[in-house]
Amino acid sequence: MAASLSSTTHPDTRPVAHTTGPGTTDRLAALVADIRAAVGRGLPPDPTAYLVGEKLAPHLGAPDLLTPGQREGGPEHYRQHLLHAEADGSFSVVALVWLPGQRTPVHDHVSWCVTGVHEGEERERRYRLLPADSPGGRARLVATEDVVNPPGSVCGFAPPGDIHRVWNGGSDRAVSLHVYGADVSRLGSSVRRVYDLPADR
Repeated sequence: MAASLSSTTHPDTRPVAHTTGPGTTDRLAALVADIRAAVGRGLPPDPTAYLVGEKLAPHLGAPDLLTPGQREGGPEHYRQHLLHAEADGSFSVVALVWLPGQRTPVHDHVSWCVTGVHEGEERERRYRLLPADSPGGRARLVATEDVVNPPGSVCGFAPPGDIHRVWNGGSDRAVSLHVYGADVSRLGSSVRRVYDLPADR
């Protein structure tokens, strides 16, 4: 597969800011407990993501979910705040803060993921990987869907079929919560691969 691997200098692969501990709100602690119960059922990735999404949805938009520091963005790239990493590595919760115009590259993930928009609006373009159609040719990405995710929206996915790009196309800050079925505090990122391929933009 002609795709470049993630590098440690890319904003998607920088270590996330660890903000668990004293700054954790009571509501976030309750959300983590709900996610722990859902993940602890030991179901396959797709039903696990569905159950986690059910637990996440009621908390989105609540003013007492995140601290002010967990809603801070960065001037150059969107910012990742690690809210929780489960001790056994089974899941992590991250807040992503996007200022207007900030975006990811086209990428896929190390595990199942559930995302929920807490504030603002996230835009997403999903892709399908087409193999090279001739010897010596190059694989390419074809856009399959454009999605606008308003506040309160939840979606989940599991590899394969999880290639996408996400950005803030609005004029205000956007904040989303992402729950991954992996320990991103250890991995440094949820991104498995960044795609350097011809793609429908």
